[in-house]
Amino acid sequence: MVDFSEGLVDRFLRASAGFERRLGAVRPEHWAGPTPCSAWNVRQLVNHMTRGNLGYVRLLRGGSGAEFLRLRDADALGADPVGAYLRSVQECAEAFAAAGAFERVLDYPLGKVTGRQALAVRTTDTVVHTWDLARAVGADEALDGGLVAWIDDFLEEIYAGLAETPTAAETTHRFFAAPGGALAPGASRQERLLHRMGRAG
Repeated sequence: MVDFSEGLVDRFLRASAGFERRLGAVRPEHWAGPTPCSAWNVRQLVNHMTRGNLGYVRLLRGGSGAEFLRLRDADALGADPVGAYLRSVQECAEAFAAAGAFERVLDYPLGKVTGRQALAVRTTDTVVHTWDLARAVGADEALDGGLVAWIDDFLEEIYAGLAETPTAAETTHRFFAAPGGALAPGASRQERLLHRMGRAG
């Protein structure tokens, strides 16, 4: 049986590097521009990613799900958005690579999860938001094929047991966008993933 968490820290770093590459395409006029996530402009999306990384580290260190949600939109970028994002990636990767981190039980807002599952969710979120950023700034929208295949293969395991999940049609859609429209026959794995996550690729 293949373990979905095999090489997980490396997958997280690969996903984060993909987001970083699209960050390199952000020009000053983009920061206030819209993204496929209607509630966020580009700066808010990058802040969501940065604050999210820091939030997962807090959970790993004993933070509560309520605190995670309370700090979710607090500014983490300051005057150096790119630098802040890169530092958050490094801090998150180091925290989850530490001995025992994968076995620790975290108070995630959608349910108790192990560190292993939490980082899988975080990695998936990073891949999907990489497409959001690419679409927002006109960058390359082709996602890492290996990461897309990993998510497609293990989506049920990644979100198993959560109170809200993109794998359940009846979910509340407070945290995951609802799929819109019909998926074209013969759609690629990336198109299937984006559709499931409420994006029109």
